[in-house]
Amino acid sequence: MYLDIRMSASRVVVIKGRRVFLPSGELDPSAVAGMVALGFRRLTGSEEARDGVAGLFSRDDRVAIKINTIGGREISTRPELSLALAEAFLQGGLQGKNIVIWDRTNRELREAGYRLSDSPSVPRVLATDTSGAGYETEIFSHRNIGSLFSTIQTRFATASVSLAILKDHGLAGVTAGMKNYFGAIHNPNKYHDSRCDPFVAELFESGPVKDKHKLSLLDALVVQYHRGPSFHAQWAERSGRLIFSFDPVAADVVGWRLIEDLRAEKGLPSLLEEGREPGYLKTAEKLGLGRAGWDSIEVIRDEV
Repeated sequence: MYLDIRMSASRVVVIKGRRVFLPSGELDPSAVAGMVALGFRRLTGSEEARDGVAGLFSRDDRVAIKINTIGGREISTRPELSLALAEAFLQGGLQGKNIVIWDRTNRELREAGYRLSDSPSVPRVLATDTSGAGYETEIFSHRNIGSLFSTIQTRFATASVSLAILKDHGLAGVTAGMKNYFGAIHNPNKYHDSRCDPFVAELFESGPVKDKHKLSLLDALVVQYHRGPSFHAQWAERSGRLIFSFDPVAADVVGWRLIEDLRAEKGLPSLLEEGREPGYLKTAEKLGLGRAGWDSIEVIRDEV
């Protein structure tokens, strides 16, 4: 779902969870579910979250929710969030067998707290290295990209969602919804030169991603705002936020702004000052993938 860049501003919804963290420090699943529901209502203008979901997908869509679990349990997409999103899709009329929560490897999923499941009756949790999945055998080429895609993205999915953890990145500046699709190819290490620019944008522009991507949802419940993408507790903030948008570029720009705000609050230099500004977002705008200019983004904030 893409917006004509000549049309009105791209909508990005930021939901703050006032009581999303329990006294133990763990997430409250019911609070996370409430944030997801409110996010869909504000993003779509629907009175009920299920109506917003129903308008986004067809009943027979096979939806692949691409998460990011490379950072381990401390700084990966939270299971409470991805399962709440899958439940919202079920409430919106999708079939359990047609929802997959996925990432690169089963090991990374387990280490991030996920319970693997390939049951056809409920949303599945699996990885590219799950038996029966794997990578395509022929290289997909597009501009500077030449990669094997996961068959979960190419063969299972008719629609995809990027559900990424929001983090600072030592090379790219920011890793969020667009760069999350680096986990859908076999050779992401090839695309980190020049601060990942233009590679993040060009990979997203490729058919297996652009033709299927429907929604970006950034997990900013805990944000690694410095020394990412690995976890460092002293620079990880319990932000308690979720960021929703149909515009993948605008979603990441708002995530970038959140990281910059946290850095400024902690007395750290900006990413521009460190020479790590995520230039791939402007490249993505030039390719027509969404809006990178702050004056062309409408940010709606709410709390629950």
